[in-house]
Amino acid sequence: MQPLTGDEIRRSFVNVSRSQLRTMALPAGLPEMDWDVLDFLGWCDPKAPLRAYIVVPRAGGPVGVELRAPTTTLAKRLNTLCNICHCSQPGDAMRLFVARRAGAAGRREDTLGTYICADLACSRYIRGLLPLEGAHSSVPLEERIAGLRRRMEAFVDRVFE
Repeated sequence: MQPLTGDEIRRSFVNVSRSQLRTMALPAGLPEMDWDVLDFLGWCDPKAPLRAYIVVPRAGGPVGVELRAPTTTLAKRLNTLCNICHCSQPGDAMRLFVARRAGAAGRREDTLGTYICADLACSRYIRGLLPLEGAHSSVPLEERIAGLRRRMEAFVDRVFE
């Protein structure tokens, strides 16, 4: 992923208001971020733990999406598969994230959701840069990266439907 500035990140969002953009917390450590290992930028808001953000590189430029999480979580004893990176983790390491759709559908409060690693560190999990409590895929790394990117792009595409 190409490095982004705070202004570029804020301009990329498609499903938030201008006032929300002004108060949005940018990811910690942005200047020191290792962009080479990121397929998308994802972070949780430290001031609002049920709010998260993703920025996905696209042909026309990065696209940012605000996500919300319910207050309930899955049981730790359940192993759950992330719909983005396909890593298996205990239920409490996975969250249902919901995005308000862009445009007219979003103004009608239409949403879509998917289960994603709670810390949004999918890129690091598939590369083995973070320990994984659940099962690791036996699929070759290049295929895992391609699959992650394809599934994240498909999720973002659905925000525009």
